[in-house]
Amino acid sequence: MQTPASMVMGIVFSPLGLVLVFTAAITPQWREGHARLTVSGTGSFLRAKGQGTRSGSAEVLLLRSDGLWESCMQVEHSELRQCWPVTGPYQRDSRVRLAQGLVLTSLFLCGIGIVLACIGVRCWTDLPLRGVAASGGILVVFAGLLSLSALGVYTHNLKRLGTDPSQRISNPKLPQLSLNPAGSLYFGWLGSCLQVVGGSALLFCFKQPRCPTCPSRPDQAVCPACRSCPEMTSKTDMDVYEVSC
Repeated sequence: MQTPASMVMGIVFSPLGLVLVFTAAITPQWREGHARLTVSGTGSFLRAKGQGTRSGSAEVLLLRSDGLWESCMQVEHSELRQCWPVTGPYQRDSRVRLAQGLVLTSLFLCGIGIVLACIGVRCWTDLPLRGVAASGGILVVFAGLLSLSALGVYTHNLKRLGTDPSQRISNPKLPQLSLNPAGSLYFGWLGSCLQVVGGSALLFCFKQPRCPTCPSRPDQAVCPACRSCPEMTSKTDMDVYEVSC
């Protein structure tokens, strides 16, 4: 039996989308920003880097990145890097929590959908379980839409997450952090689109194939489970399966 192209497409794209969304969820690069900070001191470290000045001050670039569950800080051109679980206003932000819930639900539904699709395809048997495979496709599509919603909410509010405009303090001495989309968002967008495409391909399994009719009995369809047509009994099993499925 030849496996339908829609099933093959769904089985390939759905797990790939799941891996990409999972990678995006666990990496702390949903947004990133940098700020320049002036450090005072006359240490040999700063002079060795060529950043020392007559006044003993130096300007360093701080790199900050945030994910759904982890944040990181790094000094540019150095191995100084520290990561910690998200805390404070960013953790309590309702939009961040909404994105976390949507992504977790998306991963769960996509995993179940892939399992159902694998059971429905059943490449080791004569006839696939089209209804089971298509049901898995529905879950995968829904999972892709959930992850797209999470990415949309986060991207739309990217620069406002973890901030309270009513309590914002304007201090020129504090470094200004410019925030931009980071790599994990692009992984998430790509993975979500692959989930939608893979799940949509599996939905074609709801469409039953049209079996050829028996030339001597037009009212009878010839399928692998029906061998009463004399014109078809002489053909090999592979020929019948390829025509039917």
